[in-house]
Amino acid sequence: GLVTSCLNLGLVGYPEDITNFGQSGPATLSDIEGFAQFMRLLAPPTASTTTPGGATAISTGQSLFNSVGCSFCHTPSMKTMPSQITSSLGNATIAPFSDLEIHHMGTGLADNVSQGTAGGDQFRTAPLWGLGQRIFFLHDGRTTNLLTAITDHSSNGSEANTVIANFDLLSTTQKQDVLDFLRSL
Repeated sequence: GLVTSCLNLGLVGYPEDITNFGQSGPATLSDIEGFAQFMRLLAPPTASTTTPGGATAISTGQSLFNSVGCSFCHTPSMKTMPSQITSSLGNATIAPFSDLEIHHMGTGLADNVSQGTAGGDQFRTAPLWGLGQRIFFLHDGRTTNLLTAITDHSSNGSEANTVIANFDLLSTTQKQDVLDFLRSL
């Protein structure tokens, strides 16, 4: 039987379950619609030009990031599609540092979880914007060490093997400049 203390005796849902635009009074957004609007209008993280390591280290690190090949997948910028919801967000240049594509990342990062047509070693390129504010890295948060996250991109079957081999050829100072650049994002 029906529990008489239940708040949903009319079986029409709770206010946060539905969006009501057509009823009298103020429109009530569902939690999902409210969250979606919040995310659409959330500003992207602002990169620092001086912290950490200083402007020279960050600039050098960005050049090295590009020259070793990281930017092939972690694309520095792209244009958004036209938006019918918020026209000012359409055709805007953003700096996610991602191509948003799915890549084979090899046996080292594989979690053997298939999602859709992506196999257990395939992942969408994670956006790097806001990286300097993160504690855990990689798709599963397996490391707190950014250098480990970079080198873990290299393993049997990874599309990043050449890029990581290029990164490994950098001097310790150059690697630190790349890390400073990434932490500035």
